[in-house]
Amino acid sequence: MALISKKKLIYPISPVLRRYLIKYSREVDIPIHYHELLRYNGSIALYDTRDQDTLWETVFYAESDREEIHHNVKKIYALLKAGGDMSVMEHLFVDRIDLCVYGNTQPFRVRIVNRINDNFDYFYIKNADASRVYGLELEDLLSPNRISYLVHQNTLIEEHIAGIPGDKFMKLHMQDPHLNPIRLAKEFVKFNERCFARLLGDMHSSNFVIDVTPDFEETHYRIRAIDFDQQSYEGKKSIYLPQYFKENNALIELGMKYITSESMRQYQREERALIATRLKSSHKEIEDILRCMEHDHLAPKENVVSLREELSKHYKNMGFLTCKNMGEILRLSLNQLGK
Repeated sequence: MALISKKKLIYPISPVLRRYLIKYSREVDIPIHYHELLRYNGSIALYDTRDQDTLWETVFYAESDREEIHHNVKKIYALLKAGGDMSVMEHLFVDRIDLCVYGNTQPFRVRIVNRINDNFDYFYIKNADASRVYGLELEDLLSPNRISYLVHQNTLIEEHIAGIPGDKFMKLHMQDPHLNPIRLAKEFVKFNERCFARLLGDMHSSNFVIDVTPDFEETHYRIRAIDFDQQSYEGKKSIYLPQYFKENNALIELGMKYITSESMRQYQREERALIATRLKSSHKEIEDILRCMEHDHLAPKENVVSLREELSKHYKNMGFLTCKNMGEILRLSLNQLGK
């Protein structure tokens, strides 16, 4: 079982990471920052369609602030989704701004609606944590998924990642007659391998979504991380393996029932080969981000020592014991992909 013993530390964006973000156009001047959204003067609890408390609160702003705040968050949406083309703002309005009161960084979630067709979208405004920024960038480079995010000073803007939250999927959809258990179990094996190879931790069921795509013959699944705070932070190997979280038991049991050990090893090799291919195709960007991590402080020293020892035993590679920081550990972890 994977257990996180202490609350994660928040790390500011360092000068070396800032240079990377500027180089690859992730650093963009934005018209409003996280701390300005804290000027709300009231809030109410937000309930879902089943009348359950979501633990988010919808916030309200004074009349004198609301128009300016809504205008500026629409500008951010245009930067995030349309490369700054402000013409997309013409038919958009801000339906709601919610605050997550239980999260480490207490993010804001903005709901944007197109008044022509009532189509809506979300994005998030957060305090920038270096761990999360590294996690987002590595997700974009090493996973099958592209990620849109922007940073300015101490504010992080993230797109919404669509899908059914893992905990809700396991609670409401596991008995669906159209469920393809073998495909779903296979995807969990591949997701488990992706997280371990790139050292993304804390992937219990609340921190990923399941994207379901019906096809003409079969249903396809993709498991996508939505929380990147635990990128290369924890000192225990098990934290980087979703298979060790009890919250994921329904998916784990599916794999035990439908996948043989031989098939599991095949899926693991397939996923590692895919990540190795992405390493080659984005070699310059990955080399730059790894250099940043190697010159950054991203975890307590005891976490670095503990993780390098556990990975040294796991891979039977004494080279891990010479790693001085999480960046060096991640580099060596990725080097194992071709072995």
